Amino acid sequence: MDWLSDLDSSWLWLIAGVVMAGIEMIVPGYFLIWLAVAAFVTGLVAAVADISVSIQLVTFIAFAAASVYAAREWLDYAGSETTDPLLNDRGARLVGTGVVVTQAFEGGEGRVRLGDSEWLARGADAPVGTRLVVIGHEGSILLVGPAPANHIAGNQNTLTQD
Repeated sequence: MDWLSDLDSSWLWLIAGVVMAGIEMIVPGYFLIWLAVAAFVTGLVAAVADISVSIQLVTFIAFAAASVYAAREWLDYAGSETTDPLLNDRGARLVGTGVVVTQAFEGGEGRVRLGDSEWLARGADAPVGTRLVVIGHEGSILLVGPAPANHIAGNQNTLTQD
């Protein structure tokens, strides 16, 4: 391990940057890459200027904070485009879908069948077999309301906008 103590600290920062970048490639989380950038910059600063280890640590912390902050700002600004904005919001995807009451609504709560599953639901009191439509959700509880006549399954009329 004598070779490790003989290494210039700038090389240690550059090696740390390569290791963090490698870990980022193996286990992507989009965070270590910014620390790797800070380690690279700290290594370059340590190579150009003869600074103590404590100043190098402060430099690394400053560059790490700046790079993470800049990345967060850039990601918030650029974002990621999606063709399906409701991709991870199953409840919102169900709005407008017809359901059938399987457990009578009493006191505003009951169960409805949607596809091949039953969901807890809230809405106006309704007997078993009533056709309703999803109008929203609160977590995993569907909010339901009366279905328009042209929304009932099997009806030949289609939904139209007035």
